[in-house]
Amino acid sequence: MPLAALTLVALGAAAGPRPSAAQDAGPPFVERATEWGIDFVHSNGMSGQYYYPEIMGGGGGLFDYDGDGDLDVYLVQGGDLVGGGEDGAEAERALRDRLFRNDAVARPEPEGGGFTPRFVDVTAEARIEGFGYGTGVATGDVDGDGWVDLYVTEHGSNKLWHNLGDGTFEDVTAAAGVEDPRWSTAAVFLDYDRDGRLDLFSVAYVTVDLAANPRCFTPSSRRDYCGPADFPPLPDKLWHNVSKGGVARFEDVSTVSGIGRQPGPGLGVLAEDLDGDGWTDLYVTNDGAANFLWHNRAGGGAPGTFRDDALLAGVALNREGAPEGSMGVDAGDFDADGDLDLFMTHIKGETNTLYVNTGMGLFEDRSIETALAAPSYPFTGFGTAWLDYDNDGWLDLLVLNGEVRTLEPLAREGDPFPFEQRNQLYRNLGPSPNGQRFEEVGEGAAFEVEEVSRGAAFGDVDDDGGVDALVVNLNGPARLLMNQVGRKSPWLGLVLRQPPGGAARVGVRVEVSRKDAPTLIRRFRTDGSFASAADPRVLVGLGQAPAEEVRLVWPDGGERRIRGLVPGRWWVVPEGETGETGERP
Repeated sequence: MPLAALTLVALGAAAGPRPSAAQDAGPPFVERATEWGIDFVHSNGMSGQYYYPEIMGGGGGLFDYDGDGDLDVYLVQGGDLVGGGEDGAEAERALRDRLFRNDAVARPEPEGGGFTPRFVDVTAEARIEGFGYGTGVATGDVDGDGWVDLYVTEHGSNKLWHNLGDGTFEDVTAAAGVEDPRWSTAAVFLDYDRDGRLDLFSVAYVTVDLAANPRCFTPSSRRDYCGPADFPPLPDKLWHNVSKGGVARFEDVSTVSGIGRQPGPGLGVLAEDLDGDGWTDLYVTNDGAANFLWHNRAGGGAPGTFRDDALLAGVALNREGAPEGSMGVDAGDFDADGDLDLFMTHIKGETNTLYVNTGMGLFEDRSIETALAAPSYPFTGFGTAWLDYDNDGWLDLLVLNGEVRTLEPLAREGDPFPFEQRNQLYRNLGPSPNGQRFEEVGEGAAFEVEEVSRGAAFGDVDDDGGVDALVVNLNGPARLLMNQVGRKSPWLGLVLRQPPGGAARVGVRVEVSRKDAPTLIRRFRTDGSFASAADPRVLVGLGQAPAEEVRLVWPDGGERRIRGLVPGRWWVVPEGETGETGERP
């Protein structure tokens, strides 16, 4: 549809109190994984020896591997760390990563629009094989051929799966130069030097020698899993993309960039320009140690190098000056002041932390003031995301929980895996005279069941305008939490289409100006959460304020302004400053 033919739809009065429709619509999320064909069950290979990787779990990804416009699912499996002979090898072959293709069925408008997902296991058909003990996954088009590739992190050698565009993948790890035999957790594709090719950053955790497994205990003398302080930390990896002629090639620049000189027990990662200088930085959450903020020094005349500015920026430690057991992380403008704030999950007995951006990439810990600290104290959080679940224009938080140390009450009851906790949803209450605060609002079965949740990938799985969550449970079934309220409020969906022969850049900033309401800031990304890859599209809840203009800002300063986008639809925007924006079929 030509852009000139579009007209803005009036959505009502300016933003004010939350509309009652979302509050009165029943449970905000319902679980649909098995019903829609996702029958994945994670196994940690629990041996009775309390090997540390058994308690950490893994993640999953939402991405469109076949280019048909809907989100497919990749789930990372654990397995057997030590092997169990011939029978064990057979069992190990049955425990593998899984790729599910989304064969969607259109849903009529009276039923909410979008479509009903139908997932089919195509792992063998896609030729994805040779699995190890997996942890995380990152998605990105590494060679600019228009097809999304996969990088899978493991306790052991990582794997780069090149998407051949015919429904199959090939293992190009060695040929591309991105092998890493250590224990890697999260990973992200980014273009740190703005050359149009996606580079790769991989977070390393700790060195675990299974033959020298330490013994740790609960206060009641039960055998328990140890913590990160019992193992040597590892430095992270940065690979520069030097691909030519459609062949993926990377160069290890970890040491020369400065990143590889500083070890840390890393679990989460964000690739984002946090200080607004136009160059992508890297924020790494470390487990029980100071976090890293790798400031990209290209803007200061030192291209290709990074400096850890976490302590200076206020995001290395909490407000008490102490490191925390940081796991999941996400960035978002929850207070609509034009800059990105950081939220991360921590271990039971600490609290989750909200670092509010006070401008120019400097942050303050305001977890207590925003009422996010106390409700998180009894929980150990992993996957998380800023998401506007009810599309009122204010970013909320979903937190996935599961312990890493034995819960004594469950152990006394004979629970064979006593680490289960429930998940949490926090609603952003918006501005008030006492500052911006959150309240816990999780209702329904999705927030009553207790499991050991780890990774989570977020995105609009059924294209109905609500952000959904793919949850990976440790030693349990995957869950697909489908948003039931987002579609009831106005929204805009944006797909950034890459140019022919070029890799679509992540990190593009989206600004949606609205009538008599704050401008909304969102970003095209796949990073964040824990060991997972998110929907690369942008979904913007508008609340009751009509959208007047959408402004896209590229990392190099280029921009594009679009007016007249009708809400309640997904729109395709060509990358760059020219090209016609059109409604997605």
